[in-house]
Amino acid sequence: MSTEILVITGPESSGKTTLATQLADYWKTPLVAEASRDYLKGRDSYQQHDLLEIAKQQHKQEQTVLSPLPGRMVCDTDLLVIMIWSEVKYQHCDPWITSTFENSINQQTSSRYYFLCDSNIPWQADPLRENPHNRDELFDLYLQKLKEYELDYRIVKGEPQERLQQVLDSSVS
Repeated sequence: MSTEILVITGPESSGKTTLATQLADYWKTPLVAEASRDYLKGRDSYQQHDLLEIAKQQHKQEQTVLSPLPGRMVCDTDLLVIMIWSEVKYQHCDPWITSTFENSINQQTSSRYYFLCDSNIPWQADPLRENPHNRDELFDLYLQKLKEYELDYRIVKGEPQERLQQVLDSSVS
């Protein structure tokens, strides 16, 4: 049995968590939460090695949900976010993150579909967010990576209900 993995991705404050939660609730399917929130909670700063730990936790959460092979699961981000985050902040991504991401997208037991959230919604301040002024640039980086890896993706735009409907209307729903 193959698992359909729907990954919600995009720049900070682009509605990823809202959309991921809506989809998991709609389909009553497992949701893999963003690991960085719990990891960074209560910290004043982080270093590049923290991104590797966050990536390992994110991957472990995804693998835990995948272990019983559900028919479908929703991921509020995946290692692609951490790759881009690392490259933007540190101009380098740990090889473990890159190779694990590449292995994940090539798994034969699952199909991945990416939904790239457009950043044209109001910025919501949050102590864990860093990039209020370059979301369009970050969006372009996500788009570039999705194309580079030849991943199945769709851009979602508009208000939360519009985004949800765009995913539901797509061929993967």
